[in-house]
Amino acid sequence: MQFRHQKVSVTAPARLHMGFIDLSGALGRHFGSIGVALNEQATRLTVTGSDRRSVAGPSAARAEKCLTRLCEALGVSDALEIRIESAIPEHVGLGSGTQMSLAIGAALSAFYGLGLNVRDIAQVTVRGQRSGIGIGVFEQGGLVVDGGRGEHTATPPLLVRMAIPEAWRFILVFDRRGQGLHGLQEIQAFHALPLFPRREAEQLCYLLLMQALPAIAENDIARFGEVITRLQRSVGEHFAAVQGGIYTSPEVASAMQWLAEQGAVAVGQTSWGPTGFCMVNGADRAAALIEMAERKFAAGGTLAFSSASARNSGGLVVVE
Repeated sequence: MQFRHQKVSVTAPARLHMGFIDLSGALGRHFGSIGVALNEQATRLTVTGSDRRSVAGPSAARAEKCLTRLCEALGVSDALEIRIESAIPEHVGLGSGTQMSLAIGAALSAFYGLGLNVRDIAQVTVRGQRSGIGIGVFEQGGLVVDGGRGEHTATPPLLVRMAIPEAWRFILVFDRRGQGLHGLQEIQAFHALPLFPRREAEQLCYLLLMQALPAIAENDIARFGEVITRLQRSVGEHFAAVQGGIYTSPEVASAMQWLAEQGAVAVGQTSWGPTGFCMVNGADRAAALIEMAERKFAAGGTLAFSSASARNSGGLVVVE
């Protein structure tokens, strides 16, 4: 197959998974979730034509697997050079697997002129089996809410997309030692979870629709934060039996409690962690809190802190 372009570059943003709405399908649809795209963490790669296959850069092994699956499924040659400039850290709750799959899929589609959309790529790479947040942030960025899975769902439908106010900042808390549940362990963990109470799912649906989303529209970070903290506590307690507590990392848990005491809102853990997150209003406030946290938690050497802004646009594909 002849390619149409000599070079394709893709940026796929990381995401925070802020929680599921109905983990047991008590209301007729399983999962449903809320999340947001980030600016500072992203997978960036470039694909060019070559006479042989070459993949280099961070997370190259994962990219190799994605490339093999996609080329076989799409019937295109893998004689390509892929250079990975940066990669979202793997298995820390930022959506690295989905974004790598979508980035390579989007690059191949543009390179070979296949005309695939994000949903097509997600189905080929078997993404969106539970959460549709990673797909949604690649499509449009911002804050997204997906509708979970029904009887005939191919990928979780995107129900809401809203821009996050520019002043809002996230503080991310990383545990340098470990990774969250993934792969077979994640699948087994979902099967081991108890039933999620229907009344709790109903309450979370109401809080999301009638409190959190209006708060974004009205630039009310405090009210938005209250709902996310409440949702995170509910989901964290539900996951506690399989991840060892509301947080995967006890050290992250301590840092999140301290940050909440300093006035941070929307406190929780993204996906299976171990990364924690919270929100404050303003870049200066985020920087000041991070400086204080680094001093307070420096002794253990376990935690790392960083600030991030919301990305109110989706993945970027540039062809040459």
